[in-house]
Amino acid sequence: MPVNLTPPAAAQLLPVAGVSLGVTEAGIKRENRKDLLVMQLCAGARVAGVFTQNRFCAAPVIVAREHLAQADGIRALVINTGNANAGTGEQGMQDARATCAALAGLLDCKATGILPFSTGVIMEPLPVAKIAAGLPGAVANMRADNWYDAAQAIMTTDIVAKAVSRQVHIGGVQITITGIAKGSGMIHPNMATMLGYIATDAAIAQPLLQQMVGEAANCSFNCITVDGDTSTNDALMLIATGQTALPEIRDAAGAGFATLQAAVTEVAVYLAQAIVRDGEGATKFITVQVEGGRNEAECKQIGYAIARSPLVKTAFFASDPNLGRILAAIGYAGVDDLDVAALRLYLDEVLVAENGGRAASYREEDGQRVMQQSDITIRVVLNRGAAKATLWTCDFSYDYVKINASYRS
Repeated sequence: MPVNLTPPAAAQLLPVAGVSLGVTEAGIKRENRKDLLVMQLCAGARVAGVFTQNRFCAAPVIVAREHLAQADGIRALVINTGNANAGTGEQGMQDARATCAALAGLLDCKATGILPFSTGVIMEPLPVAKIAAGLPGAVANMRADNWYDAAQAIMTTDIVAKAVSRQVHIGGVQITITGIAKGSGMIHPNMATMLGYIATDAAIAQPLLQQMVGEAANCSFNCITVDGDTSTNDALMLIATGQTALPEIRDAAGAGFATLQAAVTEVAVYLAQAIVRDGEGATKFITVQVEGGRNEAECKQIGYAIARSPLVKTAFFASDPNLGRILAAIGYAGVDDLDVAALRLYLDEVLVAENGGRAASYREEDGQRVMQQSDITIRVVLNRGAAKATLWTCDFSYDYVKINASYRS
C-alpha cells in the first residue's frame, strides 16, 4: 500500500477557470476502467512543458514538442493510459497525429492545437480506433470540476490517484493552481515525472511560463527515483489560462512571479512525493538530504547514488541497519576528490558514521529503531562547501518484482 499517502478528495480539487476535463472508458488495455482524458483550454491559454531526455522518446512526446512550437496556440490535451505508443516507429508517429486530428475534428480546431500524451506498455501499436471511438464520450463528459476523475484516468500501476490544489493571493487577486500526476514505476525522471499536468488561472508571459515549469520540475520531479529507470514518455505541462483580473505577469523580478512560482513548485513537490509514496511495492518513504557540498550537482550525484542503490533500498525494506551500503554508494558516486574522513552520515537524528567509519556513539538498536519507521531521512554532511540537495526515494520490496514481472499480463 502507498506510504502515508491519502487519496485526494474530489471536493478539495479546485476548478481552474479556462480548463474543462472529460474522461471515458475506451477499453485501450482492459475494459471497465477510465483510460482516456481530454483537457480543453480556453482561447488564449498558454502552455509550457518539459519532456523526457530518454533518446528513445515516445511518438506523442515528439508530436507534442512539434505542436508546442507552433504559433497557433494549444486548445486541448489528450491523454491515454494502457499504451505508451513508444518504440513504435513511423506508425506510432502517424497514430499520435491521427489522435490529434480526431480530437481536433470534435473541438473544431487545428490538429496542431492538440497535445497528445500516452502512458502504458512500450513497443505495442496504439489502438487508434478505440481512442477515436472514445473521444466523443470524453468530450461529452467535460466539466470544470472533473479533476478527480482526470487523475484516475491517467493511472497505470498507481494505487492512489495523485492530485492537489492550492490558492494564493497576488495583488489582491485570488489565484488557483490545481495539478494531477501519474507514476509508480519506471521512475527516475531526467526532466519531470511520468505524466504531470498543472494549471493556473493566472496570466503569464510565455518565456516566464517555460522558466516556471523548468524550475518547478528541477525542485520536484527531478528529485525523485523509484527504480532508476527514466521513462520514454515523461512530460510535465504547465497551463496558464489568464482567466483572472490579475494583469499578465511579465517580469521574473516581480513579487507576483515569485509568489506564483512558489505555489506551482509546492504543487509539483506534493505530486512528485506522492509518486514515490505510491512507488510500486513501496513500504518506506525515504528522504535523502546531502549538504555541505561544493555545488548542487555533486550533492544530487551523491544523493542519487544512495537513492537508486538496490542494496540500500532492500536493506530499508528489511528494516536492516546494514548502513555500510550507504557509505559504499557515497564512495562510488563519482566525486573523485571526496574526503570520506570529513563527512558525517545520519539516519534521522542518529549519527551513524564519521571520521571514515562507524561513529563511536552509534548503537545498532538506534539504527534499528529508525529503520522500522515508514518515513525515514538519510542525511549526509560532506563538509566541503555550502551547497545542498534533497531527493526522495522508496524501498524495494518483493512486490516490486511481482508487479513488474507480470506488468503485461
